[in-house]
Amino acid sequence: MVATFIGNIEARLDEKGRMFIPAVYRKILAAEQSTRVVMRRDTENECLVIYPEQVWNKRVEQLGEELDEWNPDDQMLMMQFVADAEYLEPDSQGRILLQKRNLQQIGATGDLLIVGMMNRFAIWDKQTFLNKKIGQREFAEQLRKRMSKKSF
Repeated sequence: MVATFIGNIEARLDEKGRMFIPAVYRKILAAEQSTRVVMRRDTENECLVIYPEQVWNKRVEQLGEELDEWNPDDQMLMMQFVADAEYLEPDSQGRILLQKRNLQQIGATGDLLIVGMMNRFAIWDKQTFLNKKIGQREFAEQLRKRMSKKSF
């Protein structure tokens, strides 16, 4: 089974910086037999990306295959990609602890939005996501351009 995280779900942090993984996402993780997830800051956007452990392992393996382990620039790229990641173990209630430094990096102020990304999901400050999100007309145009290049 391939994990399919879709939709967007509002969330809040508790006083300790914990956030519930939405129940629908927890079911997907359970079906994938993922007891841990991996979190890293997105390379381009102001959000945190949560990967099921198996998806993360595959992503790192793919990156490793693309990089030359003897090239110092490639070594640094791999180290930085992996160094910016951390394992998170959901507690018995399905909460994950988000470190303050990670929340500060994405400008999280309290209201969060969890956004599905098919095989992973992202955690955004709600207002940042709404400000960054493109308008419906531009979205339709970009989607049409991308999809017209594919044949099904």
